[in-house]
Amino acid sequence: MALLILKKVFFLILKFLIYFIIFSLLYLLVAYLLSRITVNEKQEYSGQEVVVFLKSNGVHTDLVLPIHHEQRDWSKKLPPENNRKPDSNYRYIALGWGDKGFYLNTPTWGDLTFSTAFKAVFGLSSTAMHVTYYEEMEANDSSCVRIPISGRQYELLCQFVDRSFRKKADGSYQLIPTKAVYSDHDAFYEAKGTYSLFRTCNTWTNQALKHAKMKAAFWTAFQSGIFCHYLP
Repeated sequence: MALLILKKVFFLILKFLIYFIIFSLLYLLVAYLLSRITVNEKQEYSGQEVVVFLKSNGVHTDLVLPIHHEQRDWSKKLPPENNRKPDSNYRYIALGWGDKGFYLNTPTWGDLTFSTAFKAVFGLSSTAMHVTYYEEMEANDSSCVRIPISGRQYELLCQFVDRSFRKKADGSYQLIPTKAVYSDHDAFYEAKGTYSLFRTCNTWTNQALKHAKMKAAFWTAFQSGIFCHYLP
């Protein structure tokens, strides 16, 4: 009897592993194929009034916008005073959306726990916006792309970013008081939406580009699916 139960458990585990491998392979294949489909290849708006950047650390992407611009002054809702090193020389602000538990509880990959990963993958936790301030921003060949866009595209991009923040009654953004920042020039804010296997940090960035009528992937979960549309 015990042997029969062990056999059933073994076959159940084996079946689960087989399904998991098949699902993972299909997920990666679909993610690759959909990410190579370009949307907004023909630009609806022309002009190069504003320069923005796409920045990646190899896994996660940020949108980098000018802090001060006639269309939007981000210092009013995201004041540098909210980080550990306020500085009036900051010229750019990088914004990345993601799982709150991952952001605050996983400073390195070695700190990643099964609970944090499980909640992130299956959309069981809340989200946060990671905001980083920079004095300068330089494009390079692989991890930071300079993108001149029209004023209308920039306004659409700002609208999407603004709607991603969770707001107080007065319209201000909700700062997350935490010591789990990555440096002296970043901060975390409460965000809207749910992170999952199908809506990752890179999916959010891609959606922002699509909303702004900029080149983007049809859908992507990975940073490579965005950068392939901007790198030669």
